[in-house]
Amino acid sequence: MAEHHHHNAHHHHGPPHHDHHPFAIGVALNLGFVVAELAFGLAANSMALVADAVHNSGDVLGLLLGWGATLLTRLPPTRRRTYGWGRGSVLAALLNAMILLVGVGAIGIESLRRLITPEPVSELIVILVAAAGIVINGATALLFMRRRGTDLNIRAQFVHMASDAGVSAGIVVSGLLVLLTGRLWLDPLASLLVGAVILAGTWGLLRESVDLAMDAVPAGVAHDDVQDYLASIPGVVEVHDLHIWGLSTTATALTAHLVCGKDASERRLHDLAQELRDRFGIGHATLQIESGADAELCRLRPHDVV
Repeated sequence: MAEHHHHNAHHHHGPPHHDHHPFAIGVALNLGFVVAELAFGLAANSMALVADAVHNSGDVLGLLLGWGATLLTRLPPTRRRTYGWGRGSVLAALLNAMILLVGVGAIGIESLRRLITPEPVSELIVILVAAAGIVINGATALLFMRRRGTDLNIRAQFVHMASDAGVSAGIVVSGLLVLLTGRLWLDPLASLLVGAVILAGTWGLLRESVDLAMDAVPAGVAHDDVQDYLASIPGVVEVHDLHIWGLSTTATALTAHLVCGKDASERRLHDLAQELRDRFGIGHATLQIESGADAELCRLRPHDVV
């Protein structure tokens, strides 16, 4: 790694291939179900069904946002947006989490009102429609299950759909209980319990989305491990100004200054960048090589300086 190479870089462009069929199928299925569920919910006077229909309309919006984000990640960078549009997938995941939380709040408020003043419900209609919701939401969740571990945007869709399948299952159970016992307060109680489950599941998604939006180190990448690896390279005597952040929900970037001694090896930066990709999944690495004299003058050397 020659000392006179003060700056070199390896850049990886081109987002991973996205299959848009799950989004198209999911939007079509859920949009049709929202219309049917709202109509049957009003006919059955079921707060659980109406609230779920409103919540499912948020699903359609979330699917459209996620779909749009995957399309944006395929656009090339421009002079104005030099990193491209990959960050749109982070914003989509964040908006999905917020939509889920707003939906839970709306369900909670109306369910509390119904809990205080129970109203008669046509439970047979509720059970049948909610059972259809389990099938539709469950099938949509399965469309996103395969890639949920590698893309936060995809995981947001999976959590959203799986949560809705759980909501529908809760509505079926409450409908059966009301049908068997005649206790009307079980309908809004079921909505409150399911809302609590969704809230617990959404919190992690929201936290991770906010972290990525704030340029935190992505989950699954250990900052100390990366620092230790760079410091262990033969001839590297110091690593500073190390930054790791998410360019999107799938792409990770890194910048760092490597201070090299006179005995530094002639290792190519391209090979080093490939090693960062293989070990840590960092596909966009920019490394600046400095001599000891350069490091003394580097204003980004202190750890508390950005």
